Formats: sequence, structure tokens, C-alpha cells
Amino acid sequence: MKELLSKLSTYNLFNYLFPGVIFSLLTPVIAGYSFVQKDIVIGLFVYYFAGLVASRVGSLMLEPLLKRLSLVKFSDYKDYVNASKKDEKIYLLVEVHNSYRTMAAGFFILIVLRVYKFVESVMPVLEKHGQIILVVLLFVLFLVSYIKQGKYVFKRVTANSNS
Repeated sequence: MKELLSKLSTYNLFNYLFPGVIFSLLTPVIAGYSFVQKDIVIGLFVYYFAGLVASRVGSLMLEPLLKRLSLVKFSDYKDYVNASKKDEKIYLLVEVHNSYRTMAAGFFILIVLRVYKFVESVMPVLEKHGQIILVVLLFVLFLVSYIKQGKYVFKRVTANSNS
């Protein structure tokens, strides 16, 4: 267990595991679903996954919305890469920035789950198909995440080869 935890970076801890634990503890209270695990090893994976989902929702939904509303502003990626080489603290600031986004997304998902629970009570057919709806939503979420990550890799390679 200690070896497993030692392999997690601070980014993984504060952007996936911590928000996943908070989300999992609040879900039964807010939405009536439970992700809390008795087995700590399984729990770590479940909480990490919950945090990963929250992170992806934040990256793919909240971040673009906040950009459109001009509430957050981002530098050009090439400028970010160059500045990161000169100032190591930028990485830490981005990590904290992403932690806040992930926490906000986790709370957003809790609201969505609460609303879904209500809609499910009005439309019982949703309860019957809830698992397939979840799988489809997760498929789309991670497919779009994969595409977005590929674009970041491309930008990073381009920024470094043109430096």
C-alpha cells in the first residue's frame, strides 16, 4: 500500500485522489449514490477514477465555458512551455489551478447527480437504463479527453522543436 501511494505524484494526489475522495464521501449525502469502499485498495482506485472523471469534466466542460465567459484567460501554449523552462513555479501554479477546477467540477457533478436522481424518479425508464447511459457518457468523456490530450502532445512537441 505504501509503495502504491509513493508512486503517486502530487498532481495525481491533488487532482485525482483528493477530489475523488471528497466527491465519493459527499455523493451519498447529496445524490443518494454510494462510491465509498470498505476495501482500501479498491477504494483508492475508485476514488482516483472519480477524481479523474471530475478532472475531465472540468477540462472539457467547465474550462471552455469559463474561457467563453472571459472568467479565465490562458497564455499561448508555446509561451507556457518557454516560461515553464525559466520559472519552475509555473508548474506548481498550474497544478493548484487544475486542482481548483477539478474540485469545482466534482461539485458540479454532484449537482448533476442530484438533478438526475430527481428526473429518474419522474421517469423510471432512466433507472432501468442508467448503467448504459453512464457507460456511454464515460466513453464520450474519455474519447474527447484522448483527442484533447493528443492535441496537447502535438502542441508540446511543436513548441519544443521550434524553440
